[in-house]
Amino acid sequence: MNKKLLFIILAALVALSACNKAEEKPSPERETGISEKSRIENKSFPVSPLTGLKADQTDHRPIAVVINNHTKARPQSGISEADVVYEMLAEGNVTRFLAIFQSHKPKIIGPVRSAREYFVDLSKGYDALLICHGWSPSAKKKLEAGEADYLNGLFYDGTLFKRDLSRKAPHNSYISFVNIQKGALEKHFSFVEKVEPLPFSASAESEGSQKESAPHVYVQYSKDDAYNSLYQYDSNKGKYIRSSGGVQTEDRETHQPITIDNLLIAEMQHKVTDSAGRREIDLTSGGKGLLFQKGSYRKIEWKNYNGRILPYLNNKIVPFVPGKTWINIVPSLEKDILFGQRRIAHAN
Repeated sequence: MNKKLLFIILAALVALSACNKAEEKPSPERETGISEKSRIENKSFPVSPLTGLKADQTDHRPIAVVINNHTKARPQSGISEADVVYEMLAEGNVTRFLAIFQSHKPKIIGPVRSAREYFVDLSKGYDALLICHGWSPSAKKKLEAGEADYLNGLFYDGTLFKRDLSRKAPHNSYISFVNIQKGALEKHFSFVEKVEPLPFSASAESEGSQKESAPHVYVQYSKDDAYNSLYQYDSNKGKYIRSSGGVQTEDRETHQPITIDNLLIAEMQHKVTDSAGRREIDLTSGGKGLLFQKGSYRKIEWKNYNGRILPYLNNKIVPFVPGKTWINIVPSLEKDILFGQRRIAHAN
């Protein structure tokens, strides 16, 4: 046989074998329930992996910052620029935020507070660089074991982390984005990487889901209304506006109100583990939840997919609408109560 012809035949067989192997590879939908249709793809401009919106840079490593939500820490700095925010109970009935920054780089962030084990686990879902000031014993164990890259204000107080003298400790520790980059460089942490995108759809519609109007959502963490969250839908903006204790939540630096495109409320088992009131929170078992988008809500189930809390229906992902996402994690999710036009979701 002609050597040239033999070479062509062998090359064709190799190519055919490669195609067959590619066809055998499980699709993302079969593996996770995340359909490729739920991902925003626009080749005309880069898209932020955590908001689904146009972005200048898409490969910036996420930064996860534990932010104080005590009344003496308000208003917070930088939080309006977070792509994803988790709100969870720390000790007592006071919540704390884990804010994930990827598409924006606020000049100043804070007040920064101490980490808990569940903040470490959630930051790992984004392979984020964790920023905290202090830690619980369980969080300390995880971080010192190398489970996540981190910068802790305990070791950089007065250097990378600065104190605001107009506020009292522990409500006055702040860090700039410049100092986060400086600290990452000193510790040899990567700052550029491919970021797995969240699932997005330009439409909030979803087959097989029944939605109801929800112009107001109230999440009750405490008898003290200062630590409860009210989300009011602004039809002109197409977003929910957050307030707490009757005061609109806004950024201290920019005075921009916190606006939210996706509000996910997830019920998780909480267990107090010590005399200080520290908790364990079950982030892995899945459970009931509510998803609010465009002034409507639907009942969903949440699942932990690779460390991220995502909404599902019939074992398929419910995509987020492009924009910012706020996730309230609560100990229990009672039956919705309707007061006039206010939809109430209780946490206790």
